[in-house]
This record gives sequence, C-alpha cells and structure tokens, in this order.
Amino acid sequence: MEQTGVRRLRRRSRWLAGCVASAMAVLGVGAGTASATAPRGASAPVGVGDAGAAASGAAAVTGRAADILSAPTLVAHTAEGEIGYREVGEGSPIVLVMGYGGSMDTWAPAFVDSLAAQHTVVVFDNAGVGQTTDLPAPLTVPAMADQTSALISALRLHRPAVLGWSLGGMVAQALAVRHPGQVSQLVLAATQAGTGASLPIPPAAAAALNSPNPAVVLSVLFPADQAAAARAYGQGILQYPDFYQASAAVKTAQNAALAQWMAGDDPAGRAVGRIRVPVLVADGRSDALDPTANDVLLAHSLRRARLVLYPDAGHAFLFQDAAEFVPTVERFLDR
Repeated sequence: MEQTGVRRLRRRSRWLAGCVASAMAVLGVGAGTASATAPRGASAPVGVGDAGAAASGAAAVTGRAADILSAPTLVAHTAEGEIGYREVGEGSPIVLVMGYGGSMDTWAPAFVDSLAAQHTVVVFDNAGVGQTTDLPAPLTVPAMADQTSALISALRLHRPAVLGWSLGGMVAQALAVRHPGQVSQLVLAATQAGTGASLPIPPAAAAALNSPNPAVVLSVLFPADQAAAARAYGQGILQYPDFYQASAAVKTAQNAALAQWMAGDDPAGRAVGRIRVPVLVADGRSDALDPTANDVLLAHSLRRARLVLYPDAGHAFLFQDAAEFVPTVERFLDR
C-alpha cells in the first residue's frame, strides 16, 4: 500500500513538472506537455437555508483554512443548482468571479491570500466547471450572474464586494444590474462593457487563449518581457491539489455568452449605466485581449467609476502587479 502511494506521488510530481515545463517553454525554460484533472473532492453539501450555520460549524471544527491552497472545496445548494466554492480569510466579504475557461484553481494563490489578509474571500466555479451545476443552454452572462447571486444568498454574504476578471467582470456587471441589493462595490479587471460599442477581441489573441499549450496561453496573458511574472503565475496555480480548468464544452458555451454580451445583445449589458455602486475599473496597458479603449469606454459607461491602468502589463495584470493592485483594491474598498 505504501509503495503504491509513493508511486502515485511520483506520477503526480512528474505530471506537475511536465505542466510547469510546458508553461515555461515560451519563456525559454524548457518544454513539455500539459494536462488537467478532475477537481478535488468536495465536502458535505451546504444547503440554502443552513449555509451560514454549516460554514460556521465547519470553521469551529476544523478552523478557517490558513491559505487558499489548503481551503477545502465546499458545495452550496442554491436556487440555481449546486455551486462549488472555497473560502479563506476573515473580514468583510469579497467574491471573486473567474473568467473564460478558468476554475477556482486559476486564481493565483498569492493574490487570493493577499486579499484574505483583510477579507473573507470566496472563490467559486462558474456553471459546468468542477462541482458547479450546468445552466440550461444557451449559456448567457445574465444567467451566470443569477447563479452568482444564488451563491451570495446561500452563503448569506449580504452585500459583498465583487471582483470579476475578464468574463467574470461581465458577470459582475450583470450581477450589479440584476441584483443591485447584493453588491456593495465592484472591481472590474480586464473586462468589457456589454453595450455593443467595445472593440472586439483580436482573433489571434483569442486563438492563443484557446491553445492547448499552456505556454501559448501564458504568452497572451503576460507581455513578452514579463517572463518572471508569467513563470511565478504558472508555478503558483500548479500548487493547487489536482489542478483543473473548464472543459472544452464549457469553454464553447462561455465563448458564445461572451460574444452575445459584447455585441450588446444582453439587456443587462446595455443597462450598465444603472449601476450605482462605486466601481474600480483596472487593466494592463498591454492587454492583448482587451484594448485599452475598452477600459476607457467601460469606465465612462458607469456612474461612479475610477480607472487604473498598469504599464507593461497584460490581461493578467492583477497577478503580475499584485503588489500594487491589491493595495489599490484595499483603498478602494475602504472608502
């Protein structure tokens, strides 16, 4: 039995090494292949009516996780199906909404832990990813926002701050439009307005984002001269046990939802001017997926928005420049 466990650990180590090598190929640090696995097992489900009590009971028994890497995956039973989530930190709540193709494991651990120093951070999987229930087809951004709202209700978070990255930023906007009483502040990172006026995602960048090679994906998230930041991000996310991402089918559905939002075909997207809460809009000036003009347009479409752009940073600026971005978020939330 012990020898079998050792063999499994060795296979796991070889797999992680292969993923890191592949992701670093674009940085000139070797090459390899990548893979993805199913999510780690979930704990006992949390029901709609007893979410707070169950979470408090778990904390009393096991103690709050010291960091996001050790946080267990929980499952909340909500009005919009089961939702896999993790929770770390203490303080006012902030919900992180993941972007296209990602999972909870796509958040850089150091970024989450920095926010958790002052907040209860909740990360979760979007529809059809990990332990989270699929939504009826066709998937839309407003439907994803409704599912996010259901999680906020189930966990009794009341009016958390919400940070959305990329597609997650679109979901965050729709959440604030459709469920304004559930959001206190918005942080919109590397995302677009749903008014139909945003510049399209460059086709070459979109193709790179969908590459099966992690090295190519990293090359579109970070500028070419930010090899150290890309390497740190790649190594960081691969520390998650049983790292996983969205399936090809989910990515196809998300892509259609994203396109509908950007075309201005979602009423919630056209109504972003109704958002009344304070909004921080942020991006890297060298974002290959989201031209800076879109950030300016988004900020101008909102009533109470502040725009911050980071030089020599791309779509993953929030991880590359976390040392500056997290304090900016803290100051914004403390206003």
